[in-house]
Amino acid sequence: MLKKLPSLAAFLFPRLQDVFFIGILLAGVFYGNKLFNLDGDLGRHITIGNYIIEYKTIPVRDIFSHTLTGKTLVPHEWLAQVLFSAANSLMELNGVVILTVTIIAATFTLTYREIVSRNVFRLIALSAGLWAAMTSSLHWLARPHIFTFLFLAIWTYHLDRVAKKKTDRIWVFPILMLIWVNTHGAFIAGFVVLGAHAVEWLWEFINHRADVKNGRALFIIGVSSILASLINPSGYRLWGTSLGYVSNNYLVDHTIEYMSPDFHLGSMWPFLIMLAFFLFALGQGVKIKLRESILLAGWAAMALYSARNIPLFAIVAAPILGALIQSSAEKIPFLARQDENLKRIDDQLRGILLPFLSVLMLAFASMQNEKLVYRFDPSIFPVHAVNWLEENPQDGNVFNYFTWGGYLLYREWPKVNVFIDGQTDFYGEALTREYERVISVSSGWETIFEKYDIKWVIIPRDSALANTLQTEHGWRILYSDNTAAILRK
Repeated sequence: MLKKLPSLAAFLFPRLQDVFFIGILLAGVFYGNKLFNLDGDLGRHITIGNYIIEYKTIPVRDIFSHTLTGKTLVPHEWLAQVLFSAANSLMELNGVVILTVTIIAATFTLTYREIVSRNVFRLIALSAGLWAAMTSSLHWLARPHIFTFLFLAIWTYHLDRVAKKKTDRIWVFPILMLIWVNTHGAFIAGFVVLGAHAVEWLWEFINHRADVKNGRALFIIGVSSILASLINPSGYRLWGTSLGYVSNNYLVDHTIEYMSPDFHLGSMWPFLIMLAFFLFALGQGVKIKLRESILLAGWAAMALYSARNIPLFAIVAAPILGALIQSSAEKIPFLARQDENLKRIDDQLRGILLPFLSVLMLAFASMQNEKLVYRFDPSIFPVHAVNWLEENPQDGNVFNYFTWGGYLLYREWPKVNVFIDGQTDFYGEALTREYERVISVSSGWETIFEKYDIKWVIIPRDSALANTLQTEHGWRILYSDNTAAILRK
C-alpha cells in the first residue's frame, strides 16, 4: 500500500502524463530548426502578426505583394499570426519554437488523457500516444495549422465525453470554435468529427435506440458552433476560402503537402503501419462504434488523398487505436498489475506545476545558452543575399522564388513587396501559373515580366531562370552566393 504523498510533493512529482508532455517537448526542441526551415511561410505569418499588433487592425486587403495589391484578403489565421509575432518579439525564433513545441506537447498529452479515459492501461495509452505523435511529426512546422492539432484533440475529447454522458458542458464547443476559426482555416475538421457523431445518432434513431438528450446536445453544438464560426473578420466568406482551395485541382496538385503520401519515405512509415494495424484488428472481428468506423474510414481516406491530413488522422485515431490494443492487453496479468500501480501513483499526484515549469525552464535555457539559438538556414533561405540587400536596396518590382516570399516579407517588408509567397489560397491559380511559367522559363515568360514591370529578381543561383537572364537577356548579377542570386534588368 502506497503512503499518501504530502500536498506539496503531490504538485511537484510528475504523473505519467507530465513525463509524456516533457518528452514530447524535448523531442520538439531537438527537432528545432526543422520547424521553420522545412517550410517558407513562417516569415509571412510573423510579418502579418507584426502589422496587426502595430496598427491594431486586421488587414482584409493585400498590402504585402505588388501583384495583387488591394485584392480582398481573407485573414483566416490572424490570431495565430499575432501569437507567432508576440513570441518572436519576446525571444526571436527561439520564442516561436517554444510556442510551437508547447502546443504539440499539449496536443498529444491531451490525446494520451483521452485514451486513458477509455479505460486503457496507461502503458498502452502511452504507446498509442507516442505512435500518434510520431505519425504526425512529418508535419511539425511553425505554422498556424499546429493550432488545429490542439483544437482537434480538445474537440474530439469533449465530444466523446458528451456521447458517453460524462459532461453537459456543451458551451465549450462554440467558445472553442470561435478561437479555432480565427486561428486556422482547418476549423472544418471539427465539423467533420461532429458529423460522424450525428450520423451515428441518426442511425440509432432509425433503429429506435437513440438518446433524445444526446441528439439535442449534438444539434445545439452544431448550430452554436456554426454561428460562432461566422464571428471572424471575413464572416461567411471564410468558409468559401477554406473549402475553395481544396476544390482547385491545379493548386492542390502543385502543393507538396496536399499530395498523397509517398510510402517510400521513412517519415510515412508510422502512418502506414498504423493503417495496417487497423486493417488487421478490424479483420479479426474487433467491434468498434459506428462513429469510430466513420472517423477511421473518413480520415484515412483524407490522409491517403492528402499527406497534410495524416496528423489529423493520427489525433482522431489514437484513442481508437489504444482501445483496440487494450482488448488484447487485458489478457496479460502483468500489464493489469502494472496499471493498478501506476493508477494509484497518478491518483495521488496533481502535477500542475511541472509542465508549466518545464516550459519556463526551456525558455530560460534558450536565453542563456548561445548554442540553443534557432536561425533560418542560409543553405535554404537567401539569408546572406538579403543581408546584402539591406545594404544595397533595390527599387522597382521584384520577382522572387516562391519559397522565399515569406522570408523576404520577414526581412524586408514594407521596403519590398513580393511577387508571390506561400499563401497560394490567396494568390490563386492564375498568378501561380504565371509564376510557374517564369521560373521554368516556359514560352511567353517574358510577357509576364513586362506585365508586372519586373526590375530585379532574387532566385536560386543555379536555376534555369538565373542562367537565362544573364546569358540571353543581358541582366547583370548584383549578388551571388551558393544559395541565391540577385539580378537586375
